This record gives sequence, C-alpha cells and structure tokens, in this order.
Amino acid sequence: MPIRLLPENLVNRIAAGEVVERPASVVKELVENSIDAGARQIDVVVRDGGRTFLSVADDGCGMGPDELALAVERHATSKLPDDDLTHIATLGFRGEALPSIGAVSRLTLTSRPRGADSAWTLVVEGGSKDGPRPAAQPPGTRIEVRDLFFATPARLKFLKVERTEFGHVLETLQRLAMAHPEIGFSLSDGSRRALNLAAETGDLFASRLGRLGAIMGRDFAENALPVEAEREGIQLSGHVGLPTLNRSTATMQFLFVNGRPVRDKLFFGAVRGAYRDFLVSDRHPLLALFLEVPPEAVDVNVHPAKTEVRFRDSGLVRGLIVGALKHALAAAGHRAATTVATAALGAARPQGGSSLSYAFRPSAPPRGLSERAATYHAPLPELDAPPAARPAGETAPAGNLAEDYPLGVARGQLHATYIVSQTADGIVIVDQHAAHERLVHERIMKALAGAGVARQGLLIPEVVELDEAAAGRLLARADELAELGLVIDGFGPGALVVRETPALLGEVDIQGLIRDLAAELAEMEETLSLKDRLAEVCATMACHGSIRAGRSLNGAEMNALLREMERTPHSGQCSHGRPTYVELKIADIEKLFGRR
Repeated sequence: MPIRLLPENLVNRIAAGEVVERPASVVKELVENSIDAGARQIDVVVRDGGRTFLSVADDGCGMGPDELALAVERHATSKLPDDDLTHIATLGFRGEALPSIGAVSRLTLTSRPRGADSAWTLVVEGGSKDGPRPAAQPPGTRIEVRDLFFATPARLKFLKVERTEFGHVLETLQRLAMAHPEIGFSLSDGSRRALNLAAETGDLFASRLGRLGAIMGRDFAENALPVEAEREGIQLSGHVGLPTLNRSTATMQFLFVNGRPVRDKLFFGAVRGAYRDFLVSDRHPLLALFLEVPPEAVDVNVHPAKTEVRFRDSGLVRGLIVGALKHALAAAGHRAATTVATAALGAARPQGGSSLSYAFRPSAPPRGLSERAATYHAPLPELDAPPAARPAGETAPAGNLAEDYPLGVARGQLHATYIVSQTADGIVIVDQHAAHERLVHERIMKALAGAGVARQGLLIPEVVELDEAAAGRLLARADELAELGLVIDGFGPGALVVRETPALLGEVDIQGLIRDLAAELAEMEETLSLKDRLAEVCATMACHGSIRAGRSLNGAEMNALLREMERTPHSGQCSHGRPTYVELKIADIEKLFGRR
C-alpha cells in the first residue's frame, strides 16, 4: 500500500487522543489557557460528568475575530514569541488543545478583548469551522464544549460514571487553584457549586496557605510548616505537614514546577527520604511544594498532557527538597499535630455515651514489637534518680513552673505507662516509651554525625541463634553494624555472637534486637547500605533502648524526660510516626464535662 498524507481532520483526532483523554483533560487545557490570558476569575460548569456539556469562562485578555479563527488551527499559539522551546514561561505552548478538542466535540468560542466594544463567536464541529460572527459577551472568553467524543464514539466507552468524571474535573481544578491563589475559581454542575474559591490576598506565603487550607483542609493549615530554600538558581517554597498529620496514601502530596502541577517520581522519592526518620513506610505526609526553576534547567515538553517534566540536574533538585524538608521538620521541635488532641477528644466517651470516630489511625508497628514489650531497662541515661515507683504522696516541684515549660511539670504517672503533666493552660499526657524512643533515636543519629556511636563491651558475649540465611545477612553487614555500635561475629552455622552494643542503649534485649534487625535486612535491597536505610535501623535500635511501658518512674525522671523532649527536635512523634504526647487545653477538658 502506498504512503499517503492523512486527512487533516484525522490528524486532529489522532492528536486529540493524546491531549483529550477525558473531560478533566479538556478542563485542564482550557483553564490553563485562561490563566495564561491573565484571568482573575475562572468559572467552570460541568454537566453529566462533562460528557454532554462543559464550559470555562474567564475575565482574561480576550481575543478578536482574527485571533479566534487562528486559535483553532493546529500549532497556532501566542506563547512562543521567539520560537524557543528552552524558555517556556507559560502553562500552554504546543497550540494543540483547541483544535484537538474541536476535532472530537462541538466547540463554541466566544470572546471579547479588554477595551473592545463587541464580542465574536466561532463554532467548530468535528473539525469543521463556522464563523467568526458578532456575539454578546463581557470582556474575557467563554468556551463551551458539547457532546464530547461524538466524533470518536469508541472513546465514550472508556469514560466512567458521571460522579467519577466530575471528581477528576474537581481534582484537576483544585491542583491548578493551589498554584494560583491570586485567581478565584468556581466549579458547578449547573445546579450546585462543588468548589468556590475567592482570590487570596496578602503576601505569597499567606495567600498560598489560605488556598491550601481551603482545599487540603483546616487541619493542614493549622499543622503546616513553611518551607523556603534556594540552591543554584532553583527556589523551593511551600508548606509541609507535621509527621503526626499523615494519611494512608500519598494523594495529598502536590508538586508544582513554575506554576505547573506535575507528577514526578523524583519528588515522591525525595519526600519519602525526608520523612523516613518519622513515618513507617505505609504512612504518608501531607504537603504542597512549589519549585521555581530557570526554564533552561527543566524540560516541560515531555508529553502532550504536560504533567511530566525532566530536570537537567535531578540530583540537585532532590537534594534541595530533602534538605529543605528536613530543616523545616527540625525547626518544629517537639511540636505535634493538633489533630492528635482532636482525635483524643473524639475517642473520649462519657459514661453512657457512644464513642466518636478516631481520626488518627497509626499503622501497625513493625515486626518484633510484640517481643519487645516484656523488657525492662535501667534508669534513664544521664539521670541519677533511682527507678523506684513514685510514692503516692510525692508532688511535682512547687511554684509556677508549669508556665515556664511548653510540656509542663509532671504531676503523676498512670498505669506505669503515661506521664501526666500540667501546663499553664491545660494538661499533657505523654507515652513514656514512644517519647524516649524518639530521644534515643535522635541521640544515635547525632552520635553518628559526630565522633561515632560509643560502644560498651559485654562482660559475657551473647549468642543468638538464627536460621543460616538471616545470620548470613547480618554477618555480611558486620562492618556497617560496627559503625552503629553493634559488634557481631559468626558462631557456627545459623548463629552469631554479640560482643559490643551501643552505649546509648544501656541494658538492651539483645535477642530481640538482633532478630528484628535480621528481619529488616531481609526486606532491604541487597545493594542498599545500612546508611541508606539508617532511619529504619536507628528506629529499631532506639525501640530496644527505650523506657518500657509498665515501668514506674519517679518525679525527677518524669520531669527530666519532659525537659529533654523540649530540647530535642522531632520529639512530637516516635520513630514510627505515632504521637508521643497529647495536649488538652482547659477549654477542651471543659467540653468533655459539658461546661462549654
């Protein structure tokens, strides 16, 4: 069969297959055009999930009749004035959206330039143009799309039910709204509004946080940490949530590059790396980050949908994100998410009442925790107080010390597990094991970054029996474990001997520690060094070197733990992402008793 040129209408339909995947794709392309046109208000209407009708109206710069006719031609655009694809400063630039949409639907464009006394309208049906003709329209542009995919009915079979398609449109509009808080957005189905965002005012950080709070929820706005960093001309800003504010999926993680919402594996990997010390693998933080990258350092012309990018120096970008996130989390100190207290109040059940849903649902602990629960340890390191049970009549230090300390002054211990302290305006309940686990974790990390982890030799080396594969994995990493303060040697098939342990751990359950480390190594990639998975290893070691639940503490020990928590970064959550304390204000307590 001879080679021939395809008809123009068929070429447009092929292009539409790449650009127009579903109604949300149409909304994305049209809204991006409105943003590029300088709009300050964008209103979207979607009926029947976008299958039969959708419209996008804006108050942007508008188009005259000649521009209207040219806008629906393939590869016609106003966004590459110097034809340089390495300096793209707009969201759109390919000139494919409008002709692609017009090729598979009944498209109507009505527009009026600012300052003009009349508007013009143009109709494109299945690729055939009609107009432009005079019309009535306020300054700006209104685009209506009817009977999407009527010209390619096979594509209709791939559309989901109305609610699903409307949900995709909503998600698309929310992502664009996050990146442009200075613009107002609305979305309706013709009868009700699903989204109504007024334009935010104020400085960039304040306006962004206001917009993020409106979309991601008030909990995020209340527990977000600001991020701002710059390296070699690349600027990073945004907000990240405290580790104790987390979800079971990564759907609340957003990245924007030069105002463009993108999905990037590098980004998700960098977030996992930054939060590795604070969250177990099946919990995910909430965050929104904005990268401003010189146009020549990023390629956005990767895919027609423009949701993927390539960075010239991906290592630099990843390092910038990881470093900035770790710095922001360290600056949070002992702070924990306010949702922890809300969850505690929701779980509280007055006598005769029913329990409310618990908002914070931490994931299951790693393997081996059940074996650790029976171990009791010596007093807190660096404390002289004996580990005796606190006498019933012993009281906390006198005076208004509660006003001087964020975590208050210890007033008692409940069930030999929870410390209760009094603050200036409420109470704090501390999980002593979770809190001390984080403190030990931070000590190990600090020691590794400094002179190294100090070791203590065992008077009688301890033999641990394992299966041969597990013992082999540990012995293969013996040199790396020694850097962490754990010295082991082989002791015949399926066994090893522990000669030294990290001094920071004090008296440690060696059998449980070795078995847990062996289980973790089995799940690691063989090519990864322990330093690459340092957080997991340190978390396991810290858990075995922490005060146990069920151990009585005296007043001096409890207050020493509180003071060290206040001095230690990240102490608001344990090594597995669970909260270490719950703070209840007096107003919260009064609500429990119906006093307000």
